[in-house]
This record gives sequence, C-alpha cells and structure tokens, in this order.
Amino acid sequence: MTGQRTALIGTLSLAALLLAGCGSGDDGGGDDENGVLATVEHKFGTTEVPEPEDGELDVVALGWSDAEVALALDVQPVMVHDWLGFGEEDKGVGSWAADKFGDVEPEVMERSDGDLDYELIQSMDPDLILNVNSGYDEAEYDRLSEIAPTISGPEDAENFNPGWDNQTRLIAEALGKSEEGDELVSDTEAKIEETRDEHPEFDGVQAVTGSKFGEAYGLSYTGDLRWDVMELLGFQMADEAAELEPDEGFFANVSQEQVDVLDAEVAVLFPIGFTLEELEDDDLISSLDVVQDGRAVMLDPDDDLTQAFSAGSPLSLEVVLDELPPKLQEAVDNVE
Repeated sequence: MTGQRTALIGTLSLAALLLAGCGSGDDGGGDDENGVLATVEHKFGTTEVPEPEDGELDVVALGWSDAEVALALDVQPVMVHDWLGFGEEDKGVGSWAADKFGDVEPEVMERSDGDLDYELIQSMDPDLILNVNSGYDEAEYDRLSEIAPTISGPEDAENFNPGWDNQTRLIAEALGKSEEGDELVSDTEAKIEETRDEHPEFDGVQAVTGSKFGEAYGLSYTGDLRWDVMELLGFQMADEAAELEPDEGFFANVSQEQVDVLDAEVAVLFPIGFTLEELEDDDLISSLDVVQDGRAVMLDPDDDLTQAFSAGSPLSLEVVLDELPPKLQEAVDNVE
C-alpha cells in the first residue's frame, strides 16, 4: 500500500511539473504576457511597457509636446520637459492643456539643450519615458532606457520631426490607448478639413511662415507644423521660398541679404527671442511689400495662438484652427 501511495504521489508531482512547464514557456505567453501593457516599435528598437503594479502608469514626458499628447489621451505625466517655457503655473504645457492635469502637480523640468537631468528623471521612478518628439540621440536613449522603458520617435523620423499624427499614434500605443489615438488623429484631421472647406479662398495662395530669429531670420518648411498647418489649409509655398535649401530638414536660416524670400502673397511672421514690437520695428521686415500691403499676419510671442502654433499637438491645433484662419482671411483679402 505504501508503494502504491508513493507511486501516486510521484505521478501527481510529474503532472504538476508538466502543467507548470506549459504555463511558463519562453515565448512570452501565459501570465507574463498579461503583464505587458504595450509592445512598441520605434527608431531605436522594440520596447515593452509593463503593466504598472498599482494600476497607475507613471509617465515622464520629455519630448516636445509629448506631455500634451498624453494629456489629450487622459494620462497625466508625473514630469514634463518644458520646451516652450510655459512655466510651473501652467504645469509645463500650454494653457489650453493645463486643466487636463486636474489636481496632479507634475515635476516641471526647465528646457535643456544639453544633457538631461537624469538623476531628477530617475527620482520620479517612472514606469514609462516618452521621448518621441526629440533629437533622437542614441546615447541619450540608452541612458533613459536604464531608468525605465523609453519610447523614441518613428523609425524614419528626422530630429524633432515625427509628424504630429505619428507622434500621437506612437504615444497612444505606448500608453495602451491605440484606439483612442486613432480617434484623436481622425478628429483633428476632420477639424482641419472642415476649416479648409470653410476657406476655399486659401487654396493656391502663395505663402510663407517666417521668423525674426537670432541675428537674422528663419523660414519654415514641411515638417515644421507652423508651415504644415498653412499647407493643410490650402496655401502653397511661395516659389522663391521653395527654392531655398533648408538647413535642418524643416527650417532654413535667412540672412539679411535674403530677407526678400519672406515677401510672398501672404506671410505669417513671428519673433523667436524678440518681442512683437521688435519684429514690427525691424527695418527689413517693415520694408517688405507683404507687410506694407497688410498681407502679413504678425504674431505676438506672448499670445496663446503663437505658442499653440509652435507646440504642434492635437490640443494646440484646436487653438490654431480657431484663431489663425480669421487673421489669414484678412491677409488674403488684401491680395490683388
């Protein structure tokens, strides 16, 4: 009897081992798979985002407007890299997005054009780091990945140029909200199309978006949302501007001798590091026909519209699509 009992125990033990083996294979299935929120492919490889143990995903948003995209998807980052200098009062994002933090008070990291403050980032103990709209430095990515799973930009994206729609979808995927991301993109595209339909007079008008910047000027190209919005609304890049070679993919430096490149049928001009008054008082800018004839939209850097024009998120696009077209309408009305 003892022998039979021993044999039975041995059989049951073997069965238990076999069952355990079936549930813990190396293919990432079973319980392990249930612990993965998302698997995301990006510029520097594939990243698994684990399900947070407490059910709350602690997100550090480092890329340009990555925080605003997360907020549009109802996720409040615990840290925001304040690229545009919105400040702690607005929690490092545009005023149009700040309310979406609710009672959450994120750590606001001032803009850094050098090395990131890795110790500060690590102190947040994040579950996920978003660095989707960034300079795509692999050493930076590797260091961030030592802290937490990190998502970079799309595989073929140029520095700081993932495209607002690609940025939105990639962040949504990392947050386990792909369907919500697709819906957000579709809703934004519908708003753009609706605005364009309301202004057929924009179609084919030659235009530029330019800035007073540094010691001279700048010109935006495809990939800079400040031009992309114009193109989406039906404007065509002025011939002379289109012939100028961009310096960094979506931006060209314009010397004082080249300032006439801004003299299109319509121009949207904004200062970077200057006031609106300094832009208006600039002798070369004020000498342009587009300015003298009232065909230039001059943006104040302190206005929500100007900041939203630069932020380039679905939330900021709502502001741009509401406030910029009436100003463009006035300019187009003065085109002969």
